[in-house]
Amino acid sequence: MLPNCPKCHSEYTYEDGNLYVCPECAHEWSTEIETENNEEQNVVKDANGNILNDGDTVTVIKDLKVKGSSSVLKVGTKVKSIRLVDGDHNIDCKIDGFGAMSLKSEYVKKV
Repeated sequence: MLPNCPKCHSEYTYEDGNLYVCPECAHEWSTEIETENNEEQNVVKDANGNILNDGDTVTVIKDLKVKGSSSVLKVGTKVKSIRLVDGDHNIDCKIDGFGAMSLKSEYVKKV
């Protein structure tokens, strides 16, 4: 069974030598390269290089200005039950006194 296209998710892919090709969007990919890219995208690391997972507890390592507010998220603020998401700010969480927010993983460390 051939994999679906990673770009448009079409099921009509076919093999062409060592590549897979999607006839609908013309995307070409190799299974080896695609596997490496997926693994890299799914790994989120904190400021110390520790791998983060959903539900982890982290601590803020730098004073962070809260966008749209005059308040500041102080160093040492503990954030429980994080959720990893795709994007620039790859951590979604709720912080007591601030509410729901998104953080960059480079500004936190795993507890």
